Amino acid sequence: MVKLKVIFSLTILIILSGCSLNKNNMTNLEIVKSTYEGKTSEENGKNLAKYIVDNISWTEAKGFPYAGTYIGLENITKNVFSRLGSEWIDYKFTPEDYVASDDKVVAFGTYTGTYKITGKSFKARVAHIWKLKQGKILSFEQFVDSQPVNDAMK
Repeated sequence: MVKLKVIFSLTILIILSGCSLNKNNMTNLEIVKSTYEGKTSEENGKNLAKYIVDNISWTEAKGFPYAGTYIGLENITKNVFSRLGSEWIDYKFTPEDYVASDDKVVAFGTYTGTYKITGKSFKARVAHIWKLKQGKILSFEQFVDSQPVNDAMK
């Protein structure tokens, strides 16, 4: 699993180095959906890397185990994705609905997963706010009920 996450991280960095503006003229909603609804988590990661700006701002909610604001894909991968991949079993976000308006897309859904150390699973409600400009993702902000996640880690 850790090897898979390292490969995933390297793949994102390689793709990011060759990404370009939104050539497919996808809507902001389609871009955000592509980061969640690929056939695999690797496909979702490739889509994320394809559409972000180099200095993307990624904010994990206060109270969440990985809370903070991370700038750039390398920092996001190190402080969020790699940790989720190495500390959890089947950690995922399941989107239920989206709201799109101009340069913002909000995704609503549920996080689930099992913490490896405790063996405890959880389910938590979440919303993600994405800001985009000219087909590129500028920022991501998470709003989540962190208590179930923190409880699973105890």
